[in-house]
Amino acid sequence: MEGDLGKARAQKVGSWVFGVSIFFLISFFLAPATLDEDSVPRLSGRANAFDYAKEDGWGSWGNGENEGAIGHNQPAEGLFSWTTLNPYAGFIYSFGDLNCHQKHERSWEINGNQMPVCTRDVGIFLGLAIGAWIFSRRGSNRWTITDSFLSVLGSTRLELIYKSSKRKIAAAAIVGISVLPIAIDGFSQMLTSYESTNPVRLITGGAFGVFLGLLIAAMFSAKPSDFEGRPELVRLPGGARLVKNEEE
Repeated sequence: MEGDLGKARAQKVGSWVFGVSIFFLISFFLAPATLDEDSVPRLSGRANAFDYAKEDGWGSWGNGENEGAIGHNQPAEGLFSWTTLNPYAGFIYSFGDLNCHQKHERSWEINGNQMPVCTRDVGIFLGLAIGAWIFSRRGSNRWTITDSFLSVLGSTRLELIYKSSKRKIAAAAIVGISVLPIAIDGFSQMLTSYESTNPVRLITGGAFGVFLGLLIAAMFSAKPSDFEGRPELVRLPGGARLVKNEEE
């Protein structure tokens, strides 16, 4: 069961997550290329809010004179509204507007246009695609999210970890290795005078993205229903079982 349905589900879920991630990743580069040269000015807004939907009224905070840690004097840079763009570019820039600060000094330009998201987010989506692709090739449904997540390492590498009942420690270590770099880099910028560089943002975002891609794929792949609700059917590395089979 685990070798058939478990692998099939992981491949399907991983492929879907990869497809969505790669669509956005490519679009971050393609959307500004579909616009007239130098038609997107330097931006600087807030995350988790629409700042550049319109030039005035609702969703226009970014187009104001916002001198401070967040935002800047947008009229001096040129006003911007993604609702006036072609539908494809408008959708991608609206996604960036909602999810990213869009600070120009932390972003690249394509065709003289600032990209919809910063380099950190580019790295995250690159990592998401890589993590999802890895899971589609090596992952498996092993009932729980933790066991499904670890499945990408292969049974041979995990045998000692499972025999010593340290799989949660192993999962926590992977989380730490993936999250710590982006946390240190991001919070150092927030709390000190340190300013990261775009290559560092790309790398730390990529590491976090790989973890996130694996986690999302594992979350949607971990389905007890594939085992008819019987955890004793799950085969784990090192002969470990979620529940000991009473027939043994």
